[in-house]
Order: sequence, then structure tokens, then C-alpha cells
Amino acid sequence: MFDNNLVRWFLITIFIIFVLFVVIRAIFYKSIAEKEERNSASMKLTLQEAEILIQKHQLQLQRALGNIDLLTQELNNLKNELKTVKQRNAQYRMDTDKYKTRIKDLEQKIEALL
Repeated sequence: MFDNNLVRWFLITIFIIFVLFVVIRAIFYKSIAEKEERNSASMKLTLQEAEILIQKHQLQLQRALGNIDLLTQELNNLKNELKTVKQRNAQYRMDTDKYKTRIKDLEQKIEALL
């Protein structure tokens, strides 16, 4: 009888320890799952914020690239205008030199007549 009670007590004790072990593991894994869920939600929020920032910076970059295109066009226009002004300046110098030589010729003719 003592052996039978001892065996039952031993089996009940082992069963209770097993149940406690299973309950503790379930609670542990539940807490880990909740923690991972919070981390996942936080990560999703962070990713959404990052996407918003990326979109904002993409818009700024597109505007900047558009501005660069406009500035490039303006720079090319100014270069063309500068070339035109240089050509006109060169032409004016040639005309000025031609007029100076003509004036000298006329001065020499006037002196010859005097």
C-alpha cells in the first residue's frame, strides 16, 4: 500500500510539475510573442515614417533637378549672349581701327593740302 501511494504521489507530483512547466513556457512564449508584436508595430511605424521622408526628399530632389535644368538653360543662353557680345566687340574694334586709319589718312591729306 505504501508503494502504491508513493507511486501515485510521485506520478501526481510529476504531472503537476509538467503542467507548471507547460504553463510557465506558455506564459514565457506569450510574452515573447507580445514583445515581437510590439517590435513589429514599431518597425512598421518607423518604415512608414522613413517612406514619408523618402517621398519628401524625392520631391525636393525633383524640384532641385528642375531648377538645375532651368539654370543650365539660362547659363547656355548667357554663354550665347556673351559670344554675341564678344563678336560685336571684335567687330566694333575692327571698325574703330578702320576709322582711325581713315582719320589718319584724312589728316595727312589735310596736312598735304595746307
